[in-house]
Amino acid sequence: MALVHLNFLSQYLGNNTDVNILFPDRDMRKPAAEFYGSGEKYKVLWLLHGTFGDYTDWIRKSNIDTYASEKNLIVVMPSAANADYLNWPGFATGYNAWDYLTEELMPLVQGWFPASAQREDNFIAGLSMGGNGAIQYAIGHPEKFAAAASLSNAPNDLRVKKYPDLPKDGNVPLFAQRVLNTIESCGGMEGYLQSPANVWDRLPEMVKSGSLPRLYFCCGEEDQLIWDRYVKFKAYAKEIGLDATFQEAPGYTHEWRFWDLYIQKALEFFGL
Repeated sequence: MALVHLNFLSQYLGNNTDVNILFPDRDMRKPAAEFYGSGEKYKVLWLLHGTFGDYTDWIRKSNIDTYASEKNLIVVMPSAANADYLNWPGFATGYNAWDYLTEELMPLVQGWFPASAQREDNFIAGLSMGGNGAIQYAIGHPEKFAAAASLSNAPNDLRVKKYPDLPKDGNVPLFAQRVLNTIESCGGMEGYLQSPANVWDRLPEMVKSGSLPRLYFCCGEEDQLIWDRYVKFKAYAKEIGLDATFQEAPGYTHEWRFWDLYIQKALEFFGL
């Protein structure tokens, strides 16, 4: 695979940002000029990192370059800090990760590179925070993606009071603080419920409309961070009639061994 590293000033993130992009190997049977000048448009996987990660994670910790080469696939791997792929207008000059992907990065990649802009040629996936982001984008922009895969994550009922007994000493657990910060960034609970994060409430109507991309969810059965949430969502999906694919893996936790294996299964699910 050819690997391109982009660093550019993002309008939506308000700073320089990095992107890794994998491109299909040159067909060695063709002259370089013929191959690169063919005008062919390739299918694209938008591949998202998890919490504490960045644009290098999938390259460094998985074999995605091998899998993409086998599929003749472009893979785009952006950075989004720990923003949950949501807009954070109150951070510094604004860090609008939700808008960044569809309003800036997709036009950049589809305009500058041989990447197809057709819905049927675009797929999105991610692990953990990125898995949540992938489903948010699939629900928020169903016209842009043929299918989405969430590895080690699933939508959550935001109305459920997740942290009823926060410690009085101010030492709020990391992920509890994250939710509190997100609610504040959205202008309160009502804004949070109206944000792209609230996939749970948006799904029933979209199931009825038939406008959803195909959806894939997977989780390791020993994943103590996500398993209960995954099981709850799987039951909810059945309740609302969501036609999605679910796969569980015995013996796996929240780990790269699982994500490297199941990104291959996601690519199979996409039909690539």
